[in-house]
Amino acid sequence: MIRSLAFLILLFLIISTSIVKNSTKKIEDKTYIIKENLLFLENRLMDSKLEFDYLSSSEKLLEYQRLYFENLLQKKTLNEIKILEISNKKVNINDLTILNKNE
Repeated sequence: MIRSLAFLILLFLIISTSIVKNSTKKIEDKTYIIKENLLFLENRLMDSKLEFDYLSSSEKLLEYQRLYFENLLQKKTLNEIKILEISNKKVNINDLTILNKNE
């Protein structure tokens, strides 16, 4: 009687331990996936912030123009900008059309 009771208690402890281990493993896997996704998104955020900080100000753009392009860049008006479309081995050049918010 005592042996069977001890055996049942031992069996219950083994089964409960395996259930707890499996559930803990699933939780750890989920937290790992969430941490990896968070790390990826944080990297993208940092890259976007860096792009925004360095490319958003016109002063920075003018400074980069002087540093890297010297006199290679020229100012153009909107009327001088064309759209190049390539479709079915045909090249079409169209004028740029700018739509107002009201249109």
